[in-house]
Amino acid sequence: MALSTDEVGRFAGLLETHGETLTTAWTDAVAKLLRGRLSHAELHRQIAELQKGLQAALSGGAVDLDGDAAGELRALLRDLSNTRARQGFTATETAVSIFALKDAVLTILDQGESPDAATLRDYVAFSAFIDRAGLFTFDSYVRAREELISDQAEQLLELSTPVVKLWEGVVAVPLVGTLDSARAQVVMERLLQTLVDTGSPYAIIDITGVPAVDTQVAQHILKTVVAARLMGADCIISGIRPQIAQTIVALGIEFGDIATKSSLADALRHVLRQNDVKAARRGAGRRES
Repeated sequence: MALSTDEVGRFAGLLETHGETLTTAWTDAVAKLLRGRLSHAELHRQIAELQKGLQAALSGGAVDLDGDAAGELRALLRDLSNTRARQGFTATETAVSIFALKDAVLTILDQGESPDAATLRDYVAFSAFIDRAGLFTFDSYVRAREELISDQAEQLLELSTPVVKLWEGVVAVPLVGTLDSARAQVVMERLLQTLVDTGSPYAIIDITGVPAVDTQVAQHILKTVVAARLMGADCIISGIRPQIAQTIVALGIEFGDIATKSSLADALRHVLRQNDVKAARRGAGRRES
């Protein structure tokens, strides 16, 4: 339910006439709810800014939160939600910071004589407007928190798939944990970029830390190998433990001509032998010419 034009005017007048008193009462109410998790000075600054935005919206004729007149107020509520989400506050703690304004308004209305029916109707209308602002803040917090969690998940995904240089011309991707589609894409992108940056002709994909290999995991690994080969790099798969070997055989998965080794050390030795053979062939070719 939107405010009427008269209710908007009376609400704006109340905020203007009792501005400092409302700010103090609102700040004190929120401070009790947050139990000292935010300094009183910082909280007072936030509340004063919100009150100023609310007064500006009402003075501009905002009967609800959806109109253009409430644009600045919505921005302030989003900023509050984003800040509280980053600071680790809960959605409830964020929303009640807005709902607490109702207690402050009630404190002002109780200062006069016994409230009449008109005053009670105004309070109900003001409370409904504040409730919508609180719910808007709650929704904004949830979206901000989801984005924060998504960003953190992406960062952890990148950290969990490092590409390291083992030797001159040899890079390795030590995989730990489950390899799903999203992580496989990150592995492929980081490996290919490292191959481009280093010009390495060999890449070792180590699955020692992968708890189990099924058809989907194998397909992800094979796609990564094919992509690396298109970049001109030979791939070796290491970390083939007995249990994983049995699973691969049982599933009928074939790695074709891809070299596989039981450990990362074996894979590195294999690469070094390949380098020695190639170096010897190049030397023999130069002597014959």
